Amino acid sequence: MVIKRSEMKTEIKEKMRDGEGSVTLVHFTGCENEKNIRLLAELSLPPGASIGKHRHDAETEYFMVVSGSGVTDDNGVETPVSAGDSIITGGGAYHSVKNTGDVPLVLHAAIVTH
Repeated sequence: MVIKRSEMKTEIKEKMRDGEGSVTLVHFTGCENEKNIRLLAELSLPPGASIGKHRHDAETEYFMVVSGSGVTDDNGVETPVSAGDSIITGGGAYHSVKNTGDVPLVLHAAIVTH
């Protein structure tokens, strides 16, 4: 199966997870028919935007930083992130991410349920 970018659903979430600004999501696929995948998408955070602190209990979230830079709060530890880095959160841990750069912070995200 091939899904063209032009066919992918795009949505804008304001104050995602009580964060700041807006986050644009481009869903690579609708996950309602996928086993153990709740989200598979590209997220774009403009400068200053963030995804607020949230937990992942019976699932694991994977962020792969495609471009830009920011900071993540990884279960209470703040760490700078940039292109090529991965953020992995599960097992009841929490995280947040904020774009601290001058260009969009682009992440590829997958949430795998357990």
